[in-house]
Amino acid sequence: MSGAAHGNGQGLLVAADSPVHRLPAQCKVAAAALFVLASVSAPREELWSYAWDAALLLGACAVARVPATTLIRRLVVEVPFLLFLLALPFAVAGPRTSLLGVPVSAAGGLAALAIACKATIGLLATGLLAATTSLADIVDGVDRLHVPGVFTAVASFTVRYGEVLAGEFRRLQVARVCRGGDARWLWQARDVASCVAALLVRSFERGERVYLAMLSRGYTGMVPAGLAGTAAGPVAWGVSLALPAAAGAATAIAWAWR
Repeated sequence: MSGAAHGNGQGLLVAADSPVHRLPAQCKVAAAALFVLASVSAPREELWSYAWDAALLLGACAVARVPATTLIRRLVVEVPFLLFLLALPFAVAGPRTSLLGVPVSAAGGLAALAIACKATIGLLATGLLAATTSLADIVDGVDRLHVPGVFTAVASFTVRYGEVLAGEFRRLQVARVCRGGDARWLWQARDVASCVAALLVRSFERGERVYLAMLSRGYTGMVPAGLAGTAAGPVAWGVSLALPAAAGAATAIAWAWR
């Protein structure tokens, strides 16, 4: 069951009964998108606005009862990106200042810090959304926000059949190992490539069978909308948009004082 849960994205969901979990998915999707947009629009010189946005997010995470360890684990994916940003103070031209005896660009250092803050806030916002909303509900919420149906249809099928393809790949791996294949050795990379190619062929064939089965059941090219989620009232929208509104206010003040 745990493998299926992770394959469907449920491994990202933090089970809790909090006010954030109970909000309709479309409200949380819109709030996350607007919050990230408001945060990244702040001028890079006004670092206090990023601290304010981070405090808002951490407060929402506390209300949602998302453990701090969960947030830290999900920020690990950002580490390679942050390591790349370390090169900016040395690569950007402009006035130099000494840092531990090494000349660095002040503008490059500020740019790297601002980019890191924006990336971290965006990752925290999406992490909070994933921790409080299942993938199926997110897809339904996006659909209720009137995103073009082709995008929600592709996302819906990705969520539904991701674990199916992962299980198929695991079976191919078992078959390869039973025949003496071992991906730890470089000269057996051909076996891995053959395994991936077989998975692509099987995925295409499975997709054709699923599509024909759907056509026979009346599929017209669009996934029925609003089957899983619930409608959102004014109170839910007001509560959800309070966070991006606070972030937007901070950004506006930052630009005014710049």
